[in-house]
Amino acid sequence: MEVILREDVPNLGLRGEVVKVADGYGRNYLLPRKMAMQATEANKAVIEQMKAAAERRSATEKAQAEALVTKLDPIVLSFTRRAGEAGHLFGSVTSADIASDLASQGFEIDRRKIQLGEPLKSLGEFKVAIRLHREVTARVTVKVLAEVEEGAAAKTEPAAAEPAAVPGEAPAAE
Repeated sequence: MEVILREDVPNLGLRGEVVKVADGYGRNYLLPRKMAMQATEANKAVIEQMKAAAERRSATEKAQAEALVTKLDPIVLSFTRRAGEAGHLFGSVTSADIASDLASQGFEIDRRKIQLGEPLKSLGEFKVAIRLHREVTARVTVKVLAEVEEGAAAKTEPAAAEPAAVPGEAPAAE
C-alpha cells in the first residue's frame, strides 16, 4: 500500500513523502492516527501544495526551536530522590519528571521530545537531549541528588539531652 505521510514518522519517512508500507500497518496504524493518507491521484496532486506548506511550517518551527535552544542550554534541573548506599535510586527520574520541572519554569515541552533512553536511576549529573525539531536538539543538565534523611541527621548529632551514666551508679528512674 502506498501512503503519503502527513507528519514525520521515525524509521519510515518525512512529512510529504510517498512511501510503501504493509497493508496492515497503513490501515491499522497510520491512517487512523491521521499520520498518513492513501496515495490516490487526487491526493498526489494535493501533495505538492502540502510540501510547500510543510517547508514553510518547518522553517518557522526550526527558527522557534533554535531560539528555544539558547534559553534551554544554560538550564540546570535538580531532582532529589532517596538513594541507597551505592548511589542507586529507590525511584527514578523520568522524562515526565523533566517535562513537569521544565513546565514549572515556563517551558512547555512534550515529554516524548525528551530523548531519555531509560529513566535515570543513579546519582550524578547527566546531559539530557531534547529534540525540538528534526534538525535542532537542546541539551539540559539534570542533577540527581540524594535525599537527606531526618533519621540519619539525628544519629550523627551527639545526644546532649541525656546525661552520661556514671559507672557504679544506678540509672535514674523515670
